Amino acid sequence: MTLWIKICGLTSREAVEAAVTAGADALGFVFTESPRQLSPEQARALTAGLPRHVVTVAVTRHPEQALVEEIAAVFRPQRLQADGADFASLTLPFGLEPLPVLRDAETLPSPLPDLFLYEGTDSGRGRTADWARAAELARHGGLILAGGLSAANVAQAVARVRPYGVDVSSGVERAPGVKDSAQILEFVAAARRAARATGETQ
Repeated sequence: MTLWIKICGLTSREAVEAAVTAGADALGFVFTESPRQLSPEQARALTAGLPRHVVTVAVTRHPEQALVEEIAAVFRPQRLQADGADFASLTLPFGLEPLPVLRDAETLPSPLPDLFLYEGTDSGRGRTADWARAAELARHGGLILAGGLSAANVAQAVARVRPYGVDVSSGVERAPGVKDSAQILEFVAAARRAARATGETQ
């Protein structure tokens, strides 16, 4: 299986370069209250000169329309990540695609979105999602598993859930908001190995 890998909560050029070198498919930048929070201008500077195939994601939670428009105008990401219910009250500027977040203990939409991120009840706290529920949902949509992942457990997560993709933030940090380049490389390598192993057993 081909696994889509997102490194989230990037705050430095060093971390961005490590994620690209490791072979991440997407980079996430946070625009909500967090140790990883950036301005649209900072995110634009960090992503200058990125390879065209790397997807940039603006990570928000309950954003106002004005913030969405500022992010789109200044940063120009490909996707906006927000809670699934947030999109009902937002108008996305042309070219900005949604990445809805669905969570444990929520009533989920039917049908599921073609592509969505699935995590625990709260973001950015390193808490593992319900993998059993995630595995069921992954059979019906493009589920990106988030929450509590690291190089130590991503292989187990991929084997059990068989997600479309995985997302990591605090699991590759040496301090809150400070990414560790070696941990990023280790995470991506472990995830890729797990995806290959899972593909061989299907």
